[in-house]
Order: sequence, then structure tokens, then C-alpha cells
Amino acid sequence: MESLKVFIVEDDKLYGDLLRYHLSLNPDNEVFLFNSGQDCLDHLYLNPDFISLDYSLPDMSGLDILQKIRAYNPKLPVVMVSGQDDVETAVNLLKEGAYDYFVKEEDTKNRLWNALKKVRENLELKNEIDILKDEIGKKYEFRNVIKGNSLAITQIFNMIDKATQSSIVISLFGETGTGKDLVAKAIHYNSPRSSGPFVPINVSAIPGELIESEFFGYEKGAFTGAVTRKKGKFEQANKGTIFLDEIAEMDQNMQTKLLRVLQEKELTRVGGNATIKFDARVIVATNKDLSEEVKKGNFREDLYYRLLGLPIELPPLRARGNDILILARYFLDQFCKENGLEKKSISKAAQEKLMHHSYPGNVRELKAIIDLAAVLSNTNEIGDTDISFTKTSFTNDLLNGEDTLAGYNNKILNHFLSKYNRNVAMVAEKLDIGKSTIYRMIKESEL
Repeated sequence: MESLKVFIVEDDKLYGDLLRYHLSLNPDNEVFLFNSGQDCLDHLYLNPDFISLDYSLPDMSGLDILQKIRAYNPKLPVVMVSGQDDVETAVNLLKEGAYDYFVKEEDTKNRLWNALKKVRENLELKNEIDILKDEIGKKYEFRNVIKGNSLAITQIFNMIDKATQSSIVISLFGETGTGKDLVAKAIHYNSPRSSGPFVPINVSAIPGELIESEFFGYEKGAFTGAVTRKKGKFEQANKGTIFLDEIAEMDQNMQTKLLRVLQEKELTRVGGNATIKFDARVIVATNKDLSEEVKKGNFREDLYYRLLGLPIELPPLRARGNDILILARYFLDQFCKENGLEKKSISKAAQEKLMHHSYPGNVRELKAIIDLAAVLSNTNEIGDTDISFTKTSFTNDLLNGEDTLAGYNNKILNHFLSKYNRNVAMVAEKLDIGKSTIYRMIKESEL
């Protein structure tokens, strides 16, 4: 960290020289001595990091100087030093924003030293946090979050870019494993709210009886076990973003309460009466069709329109073409690096095998497949025998219950069309039937 600029404002030259000498013993401190309040104010353009201010100066009162300093920079730590041990004065100065109040005595120089040490530690911590936030922002740049160059992903990049330019509610739709949580983080960390908190909540993971207190917090004594006040997730997300994942799993009672909170932009903690304003951007996600949930009566229509905002539909992996191989190489490089393995490649046969899988688990499934392949491979190249797909219970599901022959044909055709990314020629080859038969079945089944 760079040196700290320290101002000492003291009209007693001998005492001022003593303080300057003592604080200058740390070579990381750049100490300036001023003998009047106005002289100090005239040099605030130097942007000091710490000020030791004598309360009794000949040209103006310590309180006046403190107020002017606070007007210039309200976060600048100012320690008031006085020859009088006056409790009332000390309290008033602290209320006005003084960092601390010291009485002039033998130990004052050491107390200033310790106060300056604490300020340095706080500045170093702030710098570390700023660096971390900057790194997080870079980590969640769009193309660092979502790998691929397919048309579907390019369209997602365009939607994310629009999402970052305002605080409109964002609704993310897509199958499980398509990366809705990563997109939510990318939107937050690339928006004007990036310096604020990102607070994620998985709605389906919270028991119904606890969800209100988890969302809105509670007061001490609100219920058994509430031994202290606790802020809820919405308060924690103030000036930032709250991400409500699996929003379709919220019960009707909580939907009503959430609607009111979103409309009023204020909440009341459980067991409390005070109204608390909050300012948080809302992003929601679900793998269900919310409009269908509204039709079924499972989701409030007014809440649906309140949350719809800017809808972003994340494509399943099977619809992203060559992105499968881009992601596979990325996951393989990542796994090898994290586990100290030599860099591996993916053979042509393995690539073909990867491209012909339907990925019901989407990107998450692909990562698991590649991680396992890296472990199974005995060379620096992933072979097709190293690629292992989880066995499904398709046969059992197919024969569970009774159906017509046409119904079974319909299910089989749907399965293979999904598995091979609706490639009719490939499905015809796998099932040993003509393409025209498939087209006819599609037409007759209204698929």
C-alpha cells in the first residue's frame, strides 16, 4: 500500500513537532504539520488519509473545522485532540463524526499511533475488497461465464447486455443445468449495482414455515429461538441484487406477501411493526413454464406479470451445436489444471460421441462426463471409450403402464429426436426407417 498522508493541526509548535516526529517514525507515513485551522483547510486538496486536529485553535473552533472537513470528505478519519477532559464536548464531537477524542497527555502520541495503525488496516482491507470485487467483475464477464459462439448463445449475450443497462426485473427460464445462476451473477457484476451485494436464494430449499423470516427477517422474540434481531435476504440485498431461484416452487401465501413487498418496495420483519424501505434489483429463475403454472392456478397471475420484466430463455445444450465441444475442451482444461494433470485433448471419436448425446442434464451433465473421462483416460487424449453416459430408465418408463402401439411409437420417436437434436436423417438411420415415415409420424402425432 502507498504511504498514508497524515495532517497534524496544532498551534503549539513544540507539541506539534513532537507528534510529527513520533508519527514519522513509520516511514510509510507522510506527515504534514499545520498551525491553524485555515491552513489545514487550504491543503485538503492533498487528500489526507488521517487528521489529528487540535480542538482549541486561535482562528476557528475545532467543531467548525471538523464540519468543514466532513463536508469535503465525510469518510476522512479525524481525531480531535484537546487539553480539556470534557465528556460533553467529546460526545458532541463524536456525534458530529469525529473518529475519536483524545485528551492531551503523556500517552496521546501512542494513542494517535494506534488510531493511525487501525486506519491503515481498514484502508488495506478496503483495498483488498475493491480488488476482489474487480476480480469478481472480470470473472463474470459474459464470455467468461458462458462459453460458446452458437447463434443461441450470441442472442443470450445480447439480452444480458440489455439487462445490465437498467434495473428492470429479469426472469430466467430454461431447463435444469443450463446456467441460470451464472447468468444472474453475470448480470449483477456487469451492472451499475456491481459494488452492492449479490444475494441468492433457492426457494425450493427453504421450508414453508421459515421462508417469510428468511426473506424479510425477524425481530427478537418473534418466535421461539429468535434471541436477536435478524435481517432478511431482501434487506441484505439493499443496493444490490436478490436472485430468487426456483421461484415457481413458492406457495400461494408467500406469493401474496412477495407481491406486496415488490409493489411497495418496503417490508416488515416478522414480529415487528416498523416499515423498512429497500432498494434491490430482482432476478428470478425457474425451469417451469410460469404461464402454464398460472393457468393451472399454481402461480398468481399478478405476481407473474410483476416478475416477468425482461425474460431470457436459456437454450438447452442439445440446441447449441458446436458449443458442446467448446465447453468440453474448457471443462477438460479446467479439470486438468485444478488436479495437476498434464493437458489432455479430445479424440475425434470422442468428439463424435459427445455431439450425439442429448444431455438431459445440460451443461452440468457435460462437466460431470468430462471430469470422469479425464480420470478414466490413461493417456493425454480422451478416447470414445472414456466417455460414459449415465444409463437412463427409458425402457422402464416406456413400459410403465399401458399404451397403444401408436402411443409407444410416439414416445420412441420423441426420445430419439430429442437425443439426436432433431436430426431426422440420423434418427431414421438409428431406427432403420425412412425419413418420410418420421415426417408422417410427426405430422400425424402433431409433434
